[in-house]
Amino acid sequence: MENSIYIGLSRQITLERHMSLLANNVANINTPGFKAQKPIFEEYLSTPEPTGEQISLVSDYGQFQVEAQGQLKLTGNPLDVGLEGPGWMMVETGEGTKYTRAGNFTLNSIGELVTPSGNRVLDNGQKTITLPSGATDIRIGTDGQIATSDGVVSQIGIVEFKNVQALKPSGDNFYMTDEQPQPALKTMARGGMIEKSNVQGVLEMTELIDISRKYQSINKMLQSEHDRQRNVIQKLTEA
Repeated sequence: MENSIYIGLSRQITLERHMSLLANNVANINTPGFKAQKPIFEEYLSTPEPTGEQISLVSDYGQFQVEAQGQLKLTGNPLDVGLEGPGWMMVETGEGTKYTRAGNFTLNSIGELVTPSGNRVLDNGQKTITLPSGATDIRIGTDGQIATSDGVVSQIGIVEFKNVQALKPSGDNFYMTDEQPQPALKTMARGGMIEKSNVQGVLEMTELIDISRKYQSINKMLQSEHDRQRNVIQKLTEA
């Protein structure tokens, strides 16, 4: 197999993975607090046998999340929380504490503050948050404190990270990291609001179309190279 085919195939593989990320972004365009994901590319040098000649390939070795703030949308639901700033809210899961910016919360049957999937929201001490039965006039302050007509009940656990890119998606709009969380100093909670996804739909769709065209172009190049090799073989066998 010649170098041009190696290079073409490596580019097609990275384009396919890039398209998968973009498709996932578009699918989550209406998911509260979702952060768009983008691939990271690098040059990869290979030395195929038996020529020993180095060829330059393309490799996608990871992905990063777009850190841009999503637009805050007023919902009127007193349990909703939108974050303004780089912070994350802590959530209890079967795999340990995870983090989210999706603040479309509700109460379960025993009054615990939970996500739509039923995972319990944690306070700053990583304990669950329970509202008193029949609580009225629920308010969430800028520091995450939850107050009712009876006074302050709890405080939503909001943290920040030195390296946001260390947070990795783990499904259900949650993120995981081994990095130690820090107190939230640059983040404000907005009660009665949720943060919309920061996916820019028009740009994502435009990029999807561009990737599709690039993939087709490389496919034509590979087919042309295949035809060239076949013609050369035919001429050699006829000689």
